[in-house]
Amino acid sequence: MQLSFNRTNKEIDEAIDSLIGKAGGVHHQELVREMIVSALKAGQDTDYLADLKLLSNTMKEMRYTNKVFSPYRHRTKVTIFGSARTEPQEEAYQKCVRFSRLLADKGYMIITGGGPGIMQAGNEGAGSESSFAVNIRLPFEQAPNPFMLANPRLITYKYFFNRKVAFVKEADAIAVFPGGFGTLDEAMEVFTLIQTGKTSPKPLVLIDDDDGYWEQWFIFIKERMLGRGFISAEDFSIFTITRSEKEAVKVIEDFYRNYHSLRFVNRRLIIRLNKELSRANIDELEKEFPELHNSGTKIVSTAPLQEEQDEPDLLDLPRIALQFDHQHYGLLMAFIGRINMF
Repeated sequence: MQLSFNRTNKEIDEAIDSLIGKAGGVHHQELVREMIVSALKAGQDTDYLADLKLLSNTMKEMRYTNKVFSPYRHRTKVTIFGSARTEPQEEAYQKCVRFSRLLADKGYMIITGGGPGIMQAGNEGAGSESSFAVNIRLPFEQAPNPFMLANPRLITYKYFFNRKVAFVKEADAIAVFPGGFGTLDEAMEVFTLIQTGKTSPKPLVLIDDDDGYWEQWFIFIKERMLGRGFISAEDFSIFTITRSEKEAVKVIEDFYRNYHSLRFVNRRLIIRLNKELSRANIDELEKEFPELHNSGTKIVSTAPLQEEQDEPDLLDLPRIALQFDHQHYGLLMAFIGRINMF
């Protein structure tokens, strides 16, 4: 029988509905039904055991990720990347300890990879009660650090891609200290996700060392990537480089000074705010960012749309709406920065 996501599977649909009912307490049952149908279709489509194992383990890991993070959904979190080989006596390690401690004192929670080096520094500064560790099984370098060992917010992944989802999906900001291939891989993925709109806008802070690790990287980006047209000048709005942990914390706090969050509804970009903008403020935004909204359209204040009723805790926030072309995400980051000045 060829299964369908539409309700045309007759007795199979009835059996799935019965199973969901017997399980009890299942939220958003129609989505869960689709997941069950997906699993059945995968079993029909694939006889290669390794592929089915990958699908099964991925589902298990993501389910457990949601379980661990769900109780802290309304806490602001910062993901910290950096080298596993940074030693505690090094200045970068101590800077990370100070940085994460400053954030924890302000009520933030910290997400690290749970291993040694910069990851350990982030958990040390925040303390285990304000920390998550999303670890990965590796033959070296990646045993849980002593601050997260046996912590209920320690998750150990088999797959890097599930781990990366957790790092970005659960974070309200990303901080990157100097590191090796893994650190650059994580940082570049965040650049790409923000640049292409595949994750919500969030501050990305590159925290430099005394040797100018990120300054040297910036020279390469400017000369080799911007200079050859591989990126646009607006993409420099995606990140901030600083040597100061206090400035890094301020960058994160300032990003949410007035900007709260955004959502796309059909072709409209809805930006939710902490305080309302005046018509004069909106007029300034239109003049300063004409490329951001489609020609012939305006930026307008709006009440919550019907499609936003599934987020009742956000309905009281003021909003602006615009027709966004889904291209200028670097410019969108600059736009958010300007909103935060009002």
